[in-house]
Amino acid sequence: MNSRIITAALGCLFFIPSAGAQNKLLNSPLRKLQLAEFAISNLYVDAVDEGKLVETAIVSMLKELDPHSTYSDPEEVRKLNEPLQGNFDGIGIQFNMATDTLFVIQPVSGGPSEKAGILAADRIMEVNDTLISGVKMSMEEVMRRLRGKKGTKVNVKVLRKGVKELIPFTLKRDKIPVYSLDASYMVKQGIGYIRISRFAATTSQEFAEAILRLKQQGMKSLILDLQGNGGGYLNAAIGVVNQFLGKNELIVYTEGRRNPRAEFEAEGNGIFQQGKVVVLVDEFSASASEIVTGALQDWDRAIVVGRRSFGKGLVQRPIDLPDGSMIRLTVARYYTPSGRCIQKPYESIEQYNKDLIERYNRGEMVSADSIHFPDSLKRTTLKLGRTVYGGGGIMPDYFVPVDTTMYTNYYLALRNKGAIVQMNMKLVDRHREQWLKKYKTFHHFNHSFEVTKEMLDELVALGKELKVEYKEEEYLLALPLIKTQLKALIARDLWDMSEYFQTVNGLNHSISKAIELLEQPDFKFPVKK
Repeated sequence: MNSRIITAALGCLFFIPSAGAQNKLLNSPLRKLQLAEFAISNLYVDAVDEGKLVETAIVSMLKELDPHSTYSDPEEVRKLNEPLQGNFDGIGIQFNMATDTLFVIQPVSGGPSEKAGILAADRIMEVNDTLISGVKMSMEEVMRRLRGKKGTKVNVKVLRKGVKELIPFTLKRDKIPVYSLDASYMVKQGIGYIRISRFAATTSQEFAEAILRLKQQGMKSLILDLQGNGGGYLNAAIGVVNQFLGKNELIVYTEGRRNPRAEFEAEGNGIFQQGKVVVLVDEFSASASEIVTGALQDWDRAIVVGRRSFGKGLVQRPIDLPDGSMIRLTVARYYTPSGRCIQKPYESIEQYNKDLIERYNRGEMVSADSIHFPDSLKRTTLKLGRTVYGGGGIMPDYFVPVDTTMYTNYYLALRNKGAIVQMNMKLVDRHREQWLKKYKTFHHFNHSFEVTKEMLDELVALGKELKVEYKEEEYLLALPLIKTQLKALIARDLWDMSEYFQTVNGLNHSISKAIELLEQPDFKFPVKK
């Protein structure tokens, strides 16, 4: 009886000319899905949320495809796009949330907060007469209250050191730039360093400007740091590679079942076509990072240092849905200039998600000897004929094992409980003016500042307050890391992110290896056979 009711109802909704056509239509996969949804929404014993049903069906279908075909609701779409668009609407501050208080690290230069007079070390206590401090409000909720469309206003009240009463400000929201270059500086004479955190809408321009600045400072060789870079826009990756390759040299090509081969070539107008290059990658370098690395390795334009990259070589096309949600559907694969597909296998999503753990378990993170590729995945580079492999990420030319000796359980507990960040905030709040007077430049700070025993004792005491059990042996093992991180955080708060990385990079073994290679007078590519 129910099936007759459904069929009759569907007959009202769709014009079906004949019984044969009706059967064909109703037996198609699409109509089968529509029929099931119609039956549930109209006949199920209880009321149902049709929107949720449809979302669940979409998610389930995409799970059957590959790990990177995904569905995002409207809010998730906004969060995904924002870091890649190059800007967002807001009040323009860098901040930390610690002990339920919003602590201003720095106002963004030229942004609404700086123009209004908000200062580093201010604490925003109220937003539009709503208390946000000491009420355990989530960071997402705080950001939702502070952000809004360009031109709209928000009222905040600020607690400032040395001022008894809260200071009111009315801020007019504006476009706030989001930068994709974390750092660019001269490591040593002749050697520059650039770290890209993601490939966003403004990355190509940011990268070109950084190259020009460093060349003006005497850069002859470059360390391009893509460690931890999960990817982003294809065009941004192409723009970065274009700075290194000659005219018409292939950067990447894509190909899929319904997408014919599309090639992307260098324009030949890059500003760093000469000079030594080392690219740094690790197991979290993915997608656009692997396109850049693969192109420079295939053309023998750069030496790659680090560990095998993630292995994401699938192309997603965004499909916008009417309610603002989006499907990211895999439509093709990326191939490096030598023809390598760097996508790792994905027989099941569960196994795919365990891949990095499996790399640790089988010893790949400490020895490259545990990695073996079949000859079928072998390719040769385009100028020197070196052997490279596809089928599971970009293999470095020089392997650098992961070093976890300083990441003791005690250190991890301090970090995870927020003790290191809170200690940094206390120190900067207490000594900012004194330190800025003493250390006129970051160079002076970097060479003279030391994390003292008193600071470390206070950190240990803070850890105990946060229920972190003190373990002396583990503390001593982690001490160089703790001191470096504290110093780096202080440098960030007194200056910016570039100074943070200049400090913390002192412990990065891949960077040390890159410097060692670039300082060799006979800088050569290793021969792989």
